[in-house]
Amino acid sequence: MIETQAKNTSLADFIWKNADDLWGNFKHVEFGKIILPFTLLRRLECVLDPTREQVQETVKSLKDSGIDMDVILRQQTGFPFYNTSNYSLASLGATRTRQNLEDYIAQFSENARVIFEQFDFANTLARMDKAGVLYKICQNFAAIDLHPKAVPERVMSNAYEHLIRRFGAEVNEAAEDFMTPRDVVHLAIELLLDPDDQLFIDNPGLIRTLYDPTCGTGGFLSDGMEHVRSLQDRYSIAPVIVPYGQELEPETHAVCLAGMLLKTLETDPGRDLSKNIKLGSTLSADKHRDEKFHYCVSNPPFGKKWEMDQADVTREHAEQGFEGRFGPKLPRVSDGSMLFLLHLLSKLEDPSKGGGRAAIVLSGSPLFNGNAGQGESEIRRHLLEQDVVEAIIALPTEIFFRTGIGTYIWILSNKKPEHRKGKVQLINATELYEPMRKSEGNKRRRVGENQTSDIVQMYSEFEPTKESLICESTDFGYRRIKVLRPLRKKMVISEEGVAALAEEKAWEKRSKDQQAAWLALFRDNMDRMEGWNWMESFAKNSAKKDEGLGKVDAALIKAFRKAFGVYDPEYDPVTDKKGQIVADDDLTDFENVPLGTDILDYLAAEVLPHAEDAYIDETFRDETDGGIGVVGYEINFNRYFYEYQPPRDLENIDAELKAVEAEIAGMLAEVTA
Repeated sequence: MIETQAKNTSLADFIWKNADDLWGNFKHVEFGKIILPFTLLRRLECVLDPTREQVQETVKSLKDSGIDMDVILRQQTGFPFYNTSNYSLASLGATRTRQNLEDYIAQFSENARVIFEQFDFANTLARMDKAGVLYKICQNFAAIDLHPKAVPERVMSNAYEHLIRRFGAEVNEAAEDFMTPRDVVHLAIELLLDPDDQLFIDNPGLIRTLYDPTCGTGGFLSDGMEHVRSLQDRYSIAPVIVPYGQELEPETHAVCLAGMLLKTLETDPGRDLSKNIKLGSTLSADKHRDEKFHYCVSNPPFGKKWEMDQADVTREHAEQGFEGRFGPKLPRVSDGSMLFLLHLLSKLEDPSKGGGRAAIVLSGSPLFNGNAGQGESEIRRHLLEQDVVEAIIALPTEIFFRTGIGTYIWILSNKKPEHRKGKVQLINATELYEPMRKSEGNKRRRVGENQTSDIVQMYSEFEPTKESLICESTDFGYRRIKVLRPLRKKMVISEEGVAALAEEKAWEKRSKDQQAAWLALFRDNMDRMEGWNWMESFAKNSAKKDEGLGKVDAALIKAFRKAFGVYDPEYDPVTDKKGQIVADDDLTDFENVPLGTDILDYLAAEVLPHAEDAYIDETFRDETDGGIGVVGYEINFNRYFYEYQPPRDLENIDAELKAVEAEIAGMLAEVTA
């Protein structure tokens, strides 16, 4: 750990040295777009350095042979990429630095060259050359060893994250908002893969796929591969994780590509894993459309609008329904994180082929946003009624770089073991953290190795404890019923009613003369008290007798009733022309009745003692099952883990206040003395 911290520090110092050299010629927010691709370039160069001369000899000897050298050169480098240039960062020269560097980059194999194209590196080099700093930066990077043996992948990932966080505005304006800290990455991967360790033990050499639809720089994918690689000592033939991903932002996609170029599979060393990492919006352009995966993992943006994907997502929902990714109703466009829940579920390997599991990091809103029948609730309903939610883990606050909000890891599975079927495990891990010595933005805490082990153990043991609750899937469901009260109002013509009438839109639309005529009529009937239905006949008959009142429509009658209606609990309920009781819109309420509870029993116990004339609107029904009320689902962690804290003793509070007052008085005395 100390050695890793030292490497982190030296690499950070190196990054700041380059920032100092750029200062004055470039804006602070532009540093990342320069330093990040140079860091990637040097790392690739260090990896290729041992085979540089061999590659150059091969190119020289086969130059005019007509032989496709691609396969040969990959075999020689031991990686799925190569560079045939005679240049290196150290040998570019001080006079034609930009031209030589452009030629150097152009001699990379296409899968590496695309990394620099996505950074628009050519334009950056032109600006650096014009500013006179290009040669200096090239020399800086030529002097540092970034080979994976010198700078392990975890340290390099920390450096990438540091660059994006510190200078990320130009590289990716919102990158830091959605970047997943390494401790959260590690916890999610352990929760996802740890339950299948026995599967790997029983099947040496087993090959499994891991997919991240929001892969960023590839942290989840790298950690997943490292998890199974760490098991290698236990097996004669190591298990293998094959990574797949998609990323929206070109620059972070480029970082992920570079990382994948440096990875090899024991079962297929020459395979180019960067080809599995696609560029584009996962929601509107799924680049792995026809593929399924054994494991899926994601940290989609918290609270990010999905309006750019709306047309495509809405079309898929309408045309494909549950045959596509977005079968239930869609969430509001203000937050697309729940769409990724559905997307991951659609990507799990078919149960007939062993099924799949997923881990996704979300904010708290997907647990409870939306009322019964709305998109968010319908998505929860689908997930819970399909019994694919294994567990939800509440994480500590203040563990992300740009936000201190509470976050949660959802574990999904379409191959639940028998003892988990019909169950959902809720784990409260909000107190399982260790404080950081130095904050990084809003990140003041981290989930350490001990805490990770404790959380994974609670999940694995699946036992009810103070921090681990085992719930039925139906525990989170309810029927939202519409409760009505009879309309008990009478018409009372009064000055208060006349004043209230002035606020009604239907009244404002009347001419000044018409308003004056109505006011005169009302004042002639001041203090008159009649039944609710009287107003309609009174207004229509009056208009027939006096054309100056204008036309009487439903909107005007409604305005009159609202202005002059007076509630009287002793008044008989108002009925319509068919003799049916009219409901009072102002007293309409909704109640959430837990699934499994008889609605009439609930009404008798929870509503009628407070409103004895209440009744249920039987026309308010669920679209799916046709039952009274609309089915909804919400997962309220506070309801399950809330602990009552008794208020502090007033005498102790009073004593503390007096002590503080005395301290303040003493300080004031010193100042005024």
